[in-house]
Amino acid sequence: MNSKQDILSRLRHNVRETYDMPDLSFPKTVYDDPVAEFIHATTTTAGAHLMELSEGDDINRKIREAYPDAKVITSNIAGVEATLTPDDVEKAQDLEKTDVGVIQGTVGVAENACIWIPQTMKERSVCFMAEYLVILLSRKDIVSNMHEAYRKIEFTSLGFGTFISGPSKTADIEQALVYGAQAARGVTVMLLP
Repeated sequence: MNSKQDILSRLRHNVRETYDMPDLSFPKTVYDDPVAEFIHATTTTAGAHLMELSEGDDINRKIREAYPDAKVITSNIAGVEATLTPDDVEKAQDLEKTDVGVIQGTVGVAENACIWIPQTMKERSVCFMAEYLVILLSRKDIVSNMHEAYRKIEFTSLGFGTFISGPSKTADIEQALVYGAQAARGVTVMLLP
């Protein structure tokens, strides 16, 4: 028996009381128009910018309009004009100078403006090291609540994913709101048709 199995065995042996799993059959929040609620939550609660794209809009032009001073745009999404790709760097630190990271979201949640970002790139640090993030999300991938979102999540072969809802912020330091403390300073969600 290895040390992990030994520790788990001791824990199981010393459990004095067990509890049933909680009942999760309570009614979940469901919106008549999840897309409208997602847009509202994204621009208010999450503090992100939102751009609604129409059929035929040029994503690269929209990214440049949103971030005209960006020198290093990092992405591995087909069709996105990037100066750096997170698949071709040797180590995560090579993404340190990223002005704008463009990533793909696969599930948007209306109740809290979270977007599921599966790891589809070698170096996932682009999600956290970029000064600004652009998240591409299709309108058809928006659901009402987290329960629906978890049912739709699919892990990639890389096995990592995260929910992102807006720019990084904290008020821990002298109770002053600071953006970009742990990750992106700003987030733009590009809602695709």
